[in-house]
Amino acid sequence: MRIDLNADVGESLGPWRLGDDERLIPLVSSVSVACGAHAGDPLTIERTIRLALASDVSVGAHPGYPDLVGFGRRDLDMDREELEASIVYQVGAVAAVARSLGTEVRHVKPHGALYNRAARDPVVADAIATAIRRSAPEVTLVGLAGSLLLQAGAAAGLQVAAEAFADRAYEADGSLRPRRLDGAILATPAAAARQALEIVRHGRVVAHDGTRLAIRADTLCIHGDTPRAADYATAIRAAFEAAGIAVVALGR
Repeated sequence: MRIDLNADVGESLGPWRLGDDERLIPLVSSVSVACGAHAGDPLTIERTIRLALASDVSVGAHPGYPDLVGFGRRDLDMDREELEASIVYQVGAVAAVARSLGTEVRHVKPHGALYNRAARDPVVADAIATAIRRSAPEVTLVGLAGSLLLQAGAAAGLQVAAEAFADRAYEADGSLRPRRLDGAILATPAAAARQALEIVRHGRVVAHDGTRLAIRADTLCIHGDTPRAADYATAIRAAFEAAGIAVVALGR
């Protein structure tokens, strides 16, 4: 058995640091690097990609709504043309830095409110898929397992990868539990490791209300801004090793 373990990283901004990327990145197999819209800046992008290269970790782009104040977790009313152009711009920025350092962007994964909106809104999903087809048609589009974004990506001729979450609770409909609600983030590394194992070994997850959901995932996420994210990743890697599950980046 094998799975990609990814992390959303590069979300510091200038002198303001968020997350512990130096500890977290060596523990995962791929990273999604903030593109400067919801978080990040040119130097942070470069430093983050260098960290990934030093650990032989696959690099992806993590575009979001252009909302630094809200960290991309507020839904913005962008028309399709504006959203599409923003995604092309963001992915292009990270791809250019990656190329200058001798590597390529291997996947694109939307961030935050944009990710959740694309899971259920066909117009937004199609805009993202079209933008990626225009800017980086060779990459893999990562989206919530069972979501409209994956359907849109496949329809656009892109490679797609279904994502599940090791550190987040689920609702009974398969969506992520909103962060404003209690229990949205799993409380301990051990709980995240148990959920990760349940997803990879048995293709299921227990929602916050106790509902058992079937879920098939190609990649599992740990949020870089989750407190103690590196501890979560350490626990998950240990559980996978004990279970004989290999951690391998998408496409390798």
